[in-house]
Amino acid sequence: MTTEDIHAREHDHENQHENQHENQHQHRHQRGPEYKTYEVDKTYEVDETYEVGETYEAYDLVGVGIGPFNLSLAALSDGAPGLRTLFLDAKPAFSWHPGLLMEGTILQVPFLADLVTMADPTSPWSYLNYLREHDRMFPFFFSERFHIPRREYDHYCRWVAESLPSCRFDARVTEVEWDERDEVFAVTHRAADGAVSRVRARQIVLGVGTNPVVPEPLRPLLTPAHAGRVLHSSDYRTHRARLAGLADVTVLGAGQSGAEVALDLLRHQDGSGEGGPYVRWLARTPAFAPMEYSKIGLEHFTPDYIRYFRALPEERRERLVREQWQLYKGVSEETLGEIHDELYERTIGGTEPRAALHPGVTLVAAEPERGGDGDGGYGGGYLLTCRHLEQDALFEVRTSAIVAATGYAAARPAFLDAMAKLVDWDEQGRYRIDGAYRVALDASVSGALYVQNAELHTHGIGAPDLTLGAWRAATILNAVAGREVLRVPERAAWTTFGAPGTGRGQRT
Repeated sequence: MTTEDIHAREHDHENQHENQHENQHQHRHQRGPEYKTYEVDKTYEVDETYEVGETYEAYDLVGVGIGPFNLSLAALSDGAPGLRTLFLDAKPAFSWHPGLLMEGTILQVPFLADLVTMADPTSPWSYLNYLREHDRMFPFFFSERFHIPRREYDHYCRWVAESLPSCRFDARVTEVEWDERDEVFAVTHRAADGAVSRVRARQIVLGVGTNPVVPEPLRPLLTPAHAGRVLHSSDYRTHRARLAGLADVTVLGAGQSGAEVALDLLRHQDGSGEGGPYVRWLARTPAFAPMEYSKIGLEHFTPDYIRYFRALPEERRERLVREQWQLYKGVSEETLGEIHDELYERTIGGTEPRAALHPGVTLVAAEPERGGDGDGGYGGGYLLTCRHLEQDALFEVRTSAIVAATGYAAARPAFLDAMAKLVDWDEQGRYRIDGAYRVALDASVSGALYVQNAELHTHGIGAPDLTLGAWRAATILNAVAGREVLRVPERAAWTTFGAPGTGRGQRT
């Protein structure tokens, strides 16, 4: 239920920020007891070394990136008394995995896992309120849906992003640095027209998402010469029409994205298997397995499991993430069933399917072949060398195009280079992250840096999952405010993950 799958959005607002507090839904009241408070409207001095005439807006929190997770934080902080927030994104408008927003694709988590409901069901930014505002409440009720179309989730998030005055698009962050004199972060961002702006913040939250990952043998082929024929699944929709007209397409990866691409290509064949490409689906996993979706199994996506996971030694955490692939990298039973149904339909009367499914296979090498442009057959296509892992046997396949549905990974953003020496990186160059999603920094930095969806190694498989998005955002919001803005549950699972009496994964 990752979909890494967890994704990016944007839209712009500019001069609304001066009046942000007046516009932020004054009818909402603060929930929970007040703890210590900060002086949040502090006026910062402008560093005299900056160019004369430049002004710098000051915020309590600046978010970099407006994907679902930072958008959740923006929505939950909207109307929070005494907090001035700003969220920046490079894109001109909000979008979430546009390369995979095909008709018929369904979100893998229930609609209650929207931007706010799991932390604040009274928020005006809930999915149900979106339905009400768009006069879709009755159609939604009659549809009896628990899992909604991805295209509607994208539209819902776009509505929130366009409505919140704290979200600013066309604002590519180019540098974040620590101003030691004034004890604030200085954030530089640039618009598409080249205009440069700077803001200052006491605290920063990174929600820059993850980057597409392709197998090493394919990386030399990610060039303009192979565009549209060697690609990551995040670009599938862009090249979908061309791929459907090829003779043979190979899909790599056994997760939900790989299954949806394979299914979509199969549907381009007609009822007898003619037309459309031959579809080959390869995966490293030992099976094309369904995602674990039992009610008790889903308790791995709770704050209880995160507490348990964080307390484990690093080597055990690394092993668990690898072993738990079926909890977050499997395929929905519905999609697997639809693929089976398509193949069944195409074999009526003894016809051989123009498709092949190969689990337990890894890609060893990929070479472009000379001749033709790849659109009329194997000529100009690619020779793939593969290894069957259990048999340790090599085999070759020829294909016209390759779609790598091989996931995403967190990467260190270049805009942090100016303060890289102030971050306490672990031995593998990753963030050290505490229970409030705060990155460990040098003792000289009095501000706080938070991250979202960069903590798979410290918090476990729930990091990219939308189910925990609102809870994590509320946890960060409370830490930023220094008080309980939103109450978060002490316990959310029936399962006790640690040994009785250890306190791990139990009420703390």
